[in-house]
Amino acid sequence: MSPLYQQIKKRITDSLVAGLWQPGQCIPSETELANLYKVSQGTVRKSVDELVIENILIRRQGKGTFVASHNEENSQLRFLRLTSSENKKEKLDSRLLTFEKEKANSSLAKLLGISSATTIVSIKRVLTFNQKPLILDFIKVPAASFRGLTPEKIIEKNGAMYRMYENDFGIQMLHAKEKITAIAANAETADLLRIKKNSPILSVERISFTYENKPIEWRLGLCLTEHHHYASELD
Repeated sequence: MSPLYQQIKKRITDSLVAGLWQPGQCIPSETELANLYKVSQGTVRKSVDELVIENILIRRQGKGTFVASHNEENSQLRFLRLTSSENKKEKLDSRLLTFEKEKANSSLAKLLGISSATTIVSIKRVLTFNQKPLILDFIKVPAASFRGLTPEKIIEKNGAMYRMYENDFGIQMLHAKEKITAIAANAETADLLRIKKNSPILSVERISFTYENKPIEWRLGLCLTEHHHYASELD
C-alpha cells in the first residue's frame, strides 16, 4: 500500500479531475482538508507540497492554495520557451492554416495512449511574434476530448490554445515532455516562415499531459532561432 500522504494526494487529484475545484479557485485550507480526509495536517501539507512542486497547485502568501490555471498572465505560455535574444516584449498572433479530422496513425496512437482507429483533430498554424513568422505549429488532439472544437474557436483565441482547453473543455495541461532537434527547413516550412529552403531551424516535439499523467496533446513546433533562443530553467 502507498504511503498515506500519497493516498491523500490521489484523493485531492481525483477531486480536481472531477471538477470539485476549478482552475484558479482556492482549495480548502490544510486544516479543512485534514478534517475532510480524517488525517493529520502534516500529512495534508506533504500531499499539497508535492502537488505544488508538480505545478498542479499554487501557494499564494497570505491568500491560500489555488488550482493552477493557464488564465494567469505568467502561465499562458508556460510551455513556450522560445525567447527574444534581445529581451524584447513581443506580441503573439496566430494564423490558422488547416483544421482537419483524421484517424490517428500507429505512432501517434502510441504516444497519446489511444487506438489507431481514434479520430483526432489535426491543426496547422503559424505563430507570429510582432507580425513576423516564428513558429510553424502542428497540433493533434483526440476529437472525443474536444467535442465542439472548431476553426472559429481557435481563431477567436488567437494562439492561446491551453487557455481554450481549460476554459472551454475543462482540460488542464499540467506538464509536458519535449524532444528538441536541429533540422533543415523543407520547402513548405521555408515558404511559411519566409526563409530559404534548408535554413537551420529548431524542431520541438512535445507531448502535453493532464491530470493523472494522461497524454492529451501532441505538438510539433518548427522554430526560427536567428533572433530567439530556447530558454529552460533546471532545478
